[in-house]
Amino acid sequence: MSEGEEVREEENMNAQPQNKEGITPEEYLEFEKNSETRHEYFDGEIFAMTGASPGHNLINTNIASELRNHFIAKGSACRIYQSDQRVKIESIDKFTYPDISVACEGRFADGSIPSLLNPVVIIEILSDSTELYDRGVKFQHYRLIPSLKEYILVSQHSCLVEKFVRSNGGKWVFSSYEGMDKTIIIEAVQCEIALSEVYRWVNFQADF
Repeated sequence: MSEGEEVREEENMNAQPQNKEGITPEEYLEFEKNSETRHEYFDGEIFAMTGASPGHNLINTNIASELRNHFIAKGSACRIYQSDQRVKIESIDKFTYPDISVACEGRFADGSIPSLLNPVVIIEILSDSTELYDRGVKFQHYRLIPSLKEYILVSQHSCLVEKFVRSNGGKWVFSSYEGMDKTIIIEAVQCEIALSEVYRWVNFQADF
């Protein structure tokens, strides 16, 4: 762990919104198949996904591009999926759309619009409306995915990336990276990404 990084175990937090109630996972999947808007699903409720800012989209593209280049260079079997790829948390029948997910030899389910079952890395780009949820209940649920090794949160408003890594004992270890001179190592896929590349072309004043 590099100088200046903080290490601790992640604690549970609270969140979140509401929408349409009382539908089954099967009804949700049928509804989603015919919907022009993407929705997340949990416990009989669906949650509409809203559009993203220019800065959010730039960050997403930058990270995905760095991962793609790394996998091509290494001849890796891992693949990057962006925000249109649904992920299913099987143990609680939750469906969500991470900003970026990475799987190596991905497994899918649920028919005509497949859900990814085994991401090893999930990356969320924080927004004002979802930050508490992404840090709290959503992360609590993501931890139920047995394959997940790293959860990464990326700020839109400043040069800051936070990483949670599942240790061999099952605890989640936290580290933070702040400043354009820092580099984050995504250990699960052995990929180093400079924060200057994460935030390339992002104007913190104009893009948000």
